[in-house]
Amino acid sequence: MKSAPDQTRIESARDRAHFITHSTVDVLLSRLDRVKRTGSGTWSARCPAHDDRGPSLAVRELDDGRILVHCFAGCDVHGVLAAVDLNISDLFPPRSIAHSVKPERRPFPAADVLRAVAFEALVVAAAAVALLAGEPLTTVDRERLILAVSRIQSALTAAGVTYHG
Repeated sequence: MKSAPDQTRIESARDRAHFITHSTVDVLLSRLDRVKRTGSGTWSARCPAHDDRGPSLAVRELDDGRILVHCFAGCDVHGVLAAVDLNISDLFPPRSIAHSVKPERRPFPAADVLRAVAFEALVVAAAAVALLAGEPLTTVDRERLILAVSRIQSALTAAGVTYHG
């Protein structure tokens, strides 16, 4: 009697890379909190590298199997990965030496960037309302406002938005 074909057998290098990256992205996502799919191959989650109240981490799986990770609050990728016990090499599938990859023009979808900065916009709005009401900003308020502006600028850069002016 012939046995059924092995369903888990991976035939080609491309299939192996696809399997490995899906496995890696699944491992990464399983170690994050409040993961939400935001599109095809994109997710948002709480950043494990800082005390994140809302999802400020964007994860994107590219067609070639690479995984991009960006914290809109400013955590570096090494800190994010260390917090979930992964290495930077885990984000890249094995490939031949001759394989070259073009950099992503806009690595994160605009919708993910907007979701990540929504809270920071509220911080800016709250500061504006206080100032309009004649209330002075405390040192802590000013520092938080500067941080919010910095995070918004970081999000624009991550989205590939440039301004001329």
